[in-house]
Amino acid sequence: MRKIPTPNRRELLQAALGEIKTDLAVINTRYLNLFTGEEYLANVFIHKGFVVHVEKDDLNEGLSNVRQLIDAQHAYIVPGLIDAHMHVESSMLTPRNFAEAVIPHGTTTVITDPHEVANVAGEEAVRYMHDAGADLPMRQWINIPPSVPAVPGLEEAGAVFDASVVDRLAELKNVIGLAEVMDYKGVEQGSDRMMDMIEAAERNDLYIQGHVPGESGRLLSAYLVGGPTTDHETRAPGEAKNKLRAGMYVDARESSMAKNIEAIWNDVKDIPWRDRLALCTDDREASDILKTGHMNDVVRQIIKNGMPPIEAIRAGSLHVAEEVGITNLGAIAPGYVADFLLMHDLEASDPEKVFFEGKLVAEKGTMSMPIEPKTFEIESRNTIDVLPLKLTDFYLQISDKKQNGKINVNVPVYEDYNGSITHLQVEELPVRKGVVDISEDPDLAYVITVNRYGKPNKTVGLIRHFGGVEGAVGSTVAHDHHNMMIVYRYPEAAQRVYEALVKCGGGISCSGKDQLLQTLELPVFGLMSATNCFDTAEQAEKMKKTLQSIGLDTLNPLLRIVTLGLTVIPEFKYSDLGLVDVLESKLLPIFPE
Repeated sequence: MRKIPTPNRRELLQAALGEIKTDLAVINTRYLNLFTGEEYLANVFIHKGFVVHVEKDDLNEGLSNVRQLIDAQHAYIVPGLIDAHMHVESSMLTPRNFAEAVIPHGTTTVITDPHEVANVAGEEAVRYMHDAGADLPMRQWINIPPSVPAVPGLEEAGAVFDASVVDRLAELKNVIGLAEVMDYKGVEQGSDRMMDMIEAAERNDLYIQGHVPGESGRLLSAYLVGGPTTDHETRAPGEAKNKLRAGMYVDARESSMAKNIEAIWNDVKDIPWRDRLALCTDDREASDILKTGHMNDVVRQIIKNGMPPIEAIRAGSLHVAEEVGITNLGAIAPGYVADFLLMHDLEASDPEKVFFEGKLVAEKGTMSMPIEPKTFEIESRNTIDVLPLKLTDFYLQISDKKQNGKINVNVPVYEDYNGSITHLQVEELPVRKGVVDISEDPDLAYVITVNRYGKPNKTVGLIRHFGGVEGAVGSTVAHDHHNMMIVYRYPEAAQRVYEALVKCGGGISCSGKDQLLQTLELPVFGLMSATNCFDTAEQAEKMKKTLQSIGLDTLNPLLRIVTLGLTVIPEFKYSDLGLVDVLESKLLPIFPE
């Protein structure tokens, strides 16, 4: 357990007693008491960025001894929202541009896992995210990513983390935890790598964030005994209830890809206590942030599904602070940090004013406190290091290049067009001149994964039920290894996409059958845009329409390909080393014997 440091406790005591002038009083508020569940009129006194007193009995008391009065006009005063688990990189924005996007929506603290950049550029990238996210009118706390690579031996990324990395990064000022421990099978089995990193986290007084999709019973117990205490990968019926019953924090997620709020709420709405249910965004794009919001939208969605508004606010603030072990954040109460929002409509969850450490930072949806621009050398570094590929490299070839006939192929199949879960089926497919031919089956597509960290690894396979791809879509955003992945019907289109991504330093690119259509350039680590949130969102929306034009009409066509490289999400995915059996933690041949 820890606290955000107080600047001068003796001066705060004097302010609490009314012995000195207080910096600020917010008067005529509808105060939500997150400890008792009550609502009442109150005035809130703030000094040096901390709440020093909440007065509900005499609303005229002490007002003459205040430097600044703000009349809330009976707006609700609620804590600044805290994202329990997210990746700044998934917004496709750099940390400072991300702050500009989310602060007006009421997010004042994020618990961020920089494992996307870490998989690309290692420790240096984590330090960049830490430094770029400092000195902002919000908190971007860092969790150290242990999953670099996510599953060793099944993929190769741009770095390898071990316990010594955890010890070094734990010295950074804004590091508070060990990020999602994605190798859940390694934890359950007590692998030396996972146990060493968890022990390093514990000796550095870090909380341990989890990632354990679908587990229950003894396997879930083993994972909890292994050290992690939270989970955001909860989606199946009964799963959230099982995890809460086991004492785990469940971070209900509403991302740009995975929308789990409804299923989780239906699972837990009838249980008496939900103090360990928190909220998170995980992966939310810039365009979605500008269009629907950030954490305020997660709060809005769970209220729509039936959670009482005060509990929803609590799940998006106090519960998260308790989850990460911070004892003076997430509520409006004496001794707590003065991060707060003013809003008249809890169900709409659109803050009219946003305060960070007692200062107004955003109003009516826009920043009122400018964010100082900073540049970092690493932002301009090209991280795409691939070998030149010929057109034939994009063919799914068999050993006998002259053979015609049929061959059995292991094909991952998405369970639906908007999910990330796959199963495997063996299909007998035609071969023409030594190449597997899918021209007569529009539900099949080729997929190539090319190592982009200077190694010659590549895999060519097939995917079914991905969505329409009358051409090719490629991306260097490919969780979690972030190698280059291209899904395509035509090798010529795939080659065009490949060359476009190499040229621009990474991003997402789309080709029709005969010509390149658009490239969304993400040159910062091949994951993030160098432009502001508004320009990035505009280009991302344009790319979605382009992808839809070639038939990829899924809920989120932009991030559809991202799910294909997730070697920690069941059951079968691709990496640069081959076809991955996630549950068995092994590689499978493309052509079964």
